[in-house]
Amino acid sequence: MRAAAEAAEAVRDRLGTDAVDLGFVLGSGWSAGVDAIGETLAEAPLAELPGFSRPVVAGHGGMLRLVRTPAGKRALLFTGRTHFYEGRGVEAVVHGVRTLAALGGTVLVLTNGCGGLDPTRGPGTPVLIGDHLNLTGQSPLRGATFIDMTQAYPKRLRDLARSVAPELTEGVYAQFRGPQYETPAEVRMAGALGADLVGMSTALETIAAREAGLEVLGISLITNLAAGISPQPLSHAEVVQAGLDAGPRLRDLLSRLAGVL
Repeated sequence: MRAAAEAAEAVRDRLGTDAVDLGFVLGSGWSAGVDAIGETLAEAPLAELPGFSRPVVAGHGGMLRLVRTPAGKRALLFTGRTHFYEGRGVEAVVHGVRTLAALGGTVLVLTNGCGGLDPTRGPGTPVLIGDHLNLTGQSPLRGATFIDMTQAYPKRLRDLARSVAPELTEGVYAQFRGPQYETPAEVRMAGALGADLVGMSTALETIAAREAGLEVLGISLITNLAAGISPQPLSHAEVVQAGLDAGPRLRDLLSRLAGVL
């Protein structure tokens, strides 16, 4: 955890804050709502902070921003994340989570863009994550670290989200290793295991968050129907465009959430 402590100290120096209350990781498509979460107090490029790298995925930003939310909380906004498929190791993937915890954060909002298995929930639909399947074959935990994952995404936070956005449904998210998109057979397997959503992030971060004592609110934006369900081949351009199209809806949702978290 030394890397997180060093990063937290750098954040204190660069952003001028001793501690924060919560954090938001804005995944594919979600950076459109960065200005809706609160008043910007300070910001710095992620790549200039210890242990972080410039995001490599189109649709992700590259800044760490400190804001004051409408609820009066201090929040860190990560406008990009490190994905496991980048080959930097699990520790790099969860570095932001552990840095947030080192700064005193207690709640983490994890967002992502994903493929949907339910044809009735089309592109542009945000979905609460009620549980996940970690299909990466990896974990950020080391040794005999037995963390309870029964309430990985607490009902308290999901109910709070629905109090400001009653239209939100929920589902089970499956994280694959990537970077290739899932095959139709893999999507069918995930569905047979109980998944409603498939993607390449979030589950590993949630495990690290639970180890650190953070509560997690997970929200996926369905950017496309998954392979074998969509009649069209998958492309990252489709993912980016779906995020752009959903921008106003995501801004409104993040604004409402920031008022109650």
